[in-house]
Amino acid sequence: MQINNDTVIFEWRGSPVPLLIGDFNNWNVKQAIRLRRAAKNFWTHTLTLPRDAYLQYAFHDPVTHKNFLDPLNQKSVNNGVGGRNNFFYMHETMPSPFAMRRADISGGVLTSHSVETKWLRDDYDREIYLYRPPVKESVPLLAVFDGTDYLRRGKLTVIVDNLIAEHRIQPIAMAFLPSASRWRNLEYACSDDTLLWLDQIILPLANEKLNLLDIKKHPGTYGVLGASLGGTMSFYTGLRMPDVFGHVLSQSGAFMIESRDFAVVDLVKHQHACDINIWMDVGQLDVLLEDNQNMHALLREKKYNVTYREFSGGHNYTAWRDD
Repeated sequence: MQINNDTVIFEWRGSPVPLLIGDFNNWNVKQAIRLRRAAKNFWTHTLTLPRDAYLQYAFHDPVTHKNFLDPLNQKSVNNGVGGRNNFFYMHETMPSPFAMRRADISGGVLTSHSVETKWLRDDYDREIYLYRPPVKESVPLLAVFDGTDYLRRGKLTVIVDNLIAEHRIQPIAMAFLPSASRWRNLEYACSDDTLLWLDQIILPLANEKLNLLDIKKHPGTYGVLGASLGGTMSFYTGLRMPDVFGHVLSQSGAFMIESRDFAVVDLVKHQHACDINIWMDVGQLDVLLEDNQNMHALLREKKYNVTYREFSGGHNYTAWRDD
């Protein structure tokens, strides 16, 4: 693979020739790219991309219908579904420096806790993680859906440690809430059961283990974060529990499936909890880009306090981490 200014050249040597898929075609095999012959047993494809883009890709075997890594690119990353993708950064971008552990700062403390899954589909305990920042004063809480991914792939504790150390954010505590992979759609598609679990199981535990601001004295000071369908659930949490979660962070949230709006859209149309603060970001190569653009327009129309950002990337945790 070669990167020159705003172009990237993918290369394949030998035969048979695989297909090329990635963020640039939303991983859609039906839209997979066929490489062109450049010389004997040498095949290429050139893409023009934003100079600050981060992308993931893989080759696809049309016979076995399986993806596999590019043998000419040693850079790969966990794709979250049991495999790995190749990746690359264009010349005018780089990994976020805030995601790199620094030896000169005091980090927070991360502890694990086994909690019951009352209200959820599972009938067994689930392990969550609580982050306590390196300060003595009371702090607000950030609840993180898909917490294991944000913890391990998103490097969120490292990012928060660095942001606190540089006084870019006030100190916060965090609760990393893993979803049940098999039942994730049920838990995150605007689920009141998930809200009950958060309200009756997670918040009491967080108040017991962390030095949190009293939400009754400081209503709406907690935040909630999620990506993809977790971003949908983040919206739903803030709209349904604004007295607790007055700050919503949604990364590439989903607001419509098969032409049907999620409940969050109806809540916004009726200006429910319109005093919450909302942050949205989405990749310009994300399949949910138009969905997020439409939601942002609706939020602006209904006078919500929303900050919106598009970045040069796709639908993955590295892109969300860097943004």
